[in-house]
Amino acid sequence: MAMVEHCGHTRYVWNLAVEQQSWWNPRRGPAPGYVEQNRQLTEARRAFDWLAAGSIIVQQQALRDFSTAMAGFFRGSHRKPGFRKRGRSEGFRIVAVKPSDVRQVNRRWSEVRIPKVGWVRFRRSRTVPDARSYRVTRDRAGRWHVAFAAVPAPIAAPGVGEAVGVDRGVTASAALSTGELLRCPGLRPAEAARLRRLQRRLAHARRGSNRRAALKARIARVKAREADRRKDWVEKTSTDLARRYDLIRVEDLNVRGMTRSARGTVEAPGRNVAQKAGLNRGILAAGWGLLARRLEQKAPGRVEKIPAAYTSQRCSACGHVAAESRESQAQFCCVACGFQSNADVNAAMNIAAGRAVTARGGAGLPVPVNREP
Repeated sequence: MAMVEHCGHTRYVWNLAVEQQSWWNPRRGPAPGYVEQNRQLTEARRAFDWLAAGSIIVQQQALRDFSTAMAGFFRGSHRKPGFRKRGRSEGFRIVAVKPSDVRQVNRRWSEVRIPKVGWVRFRRSRTVPDARSYRVTRDRAGRWHVAFAAVPAPIAAPGVGEAVGVDRGVTASAALSTGELLRCPGLRPAEAARLRRLQRRLAHARRGSNRRAALKARIARVKAREADRRKDWVEKTSTDLARRYDLIRVEDLNVRGMTRSARGTVEAPGRNVAQKAGLNRGILAAGWGLLARRLEQKAPGRVEKIPAAYTSQRCSACGHVAAESRESQAQFCCVACGFQSNADVNAAMNIAAGRAVTARGGAGLPVPVNREP
């Protein structure tokens, strides 16, 4: 209960800081900085007993995190900070952690000291690093997690001088230029059927009822299982690629733009909205963005992004570019030289070549002579 209150206080302080920004309330004038917001927090704690009952460490850290988020926004590396909603982005951060604030209980369990709560036991998934801060979060399935802030050492290059191309898709989550087809595990058929059944029951549940809340919690647990499997697959795949290859080339994809809704507006409604929504779910379930991000973090300086244009239409054997060569989603057959391969593997081989492909052929290659119709 105390940790839930910490999350509520953090969300309240964060949302007040967002509300003070000029883009939300232009009449307020310039937004106050961290020092002024800290002074206002002290006055608010004097005025409201429920806020004063919480931890000043947690509340001040929420303001500091917001200041860091604003700095990232002005730097252009992060999006604009927005309001936090109950049930999403729940958590708080503790800084200035001492070695005595974390202790090991046995081989699997440790304890961490949380202000206003005391010692909280958690199960270790790996060795606890010597960190200066940690963050406690609660996911939508109601599970609590603690993450210690520590930057792991990058994976060293194997020194074999080999490069690999990675083509990301929906049917095969990642196709390698070596011919390997990797698939991100999702829900099993029985789990997917259970999810659909729960979603149908949720559609008929009255808003605000206890039954609806219980159904949402059950749905969140099923989806959390799928997310855990996706994250585990991404971690294992990215580590394996970083250990096997000196250079990793991936498509330069705007995943956020590709998964934007096609619903449109009332005045200008979109087309094929249901089909686009299904494609968006497939892209997100394959973990495209997470895989590229973890590769860049584990193998810094060894990941190159190649323009994705025409990589699926270009023959990796002769360089001929033709849409007709892509016979189906899974089969590629060059209309010029007859080369046959899996379509995703052929695209991965083009990506591994590291050349930007145009409609007239690959850079640095002889321009193919397209046959007349």
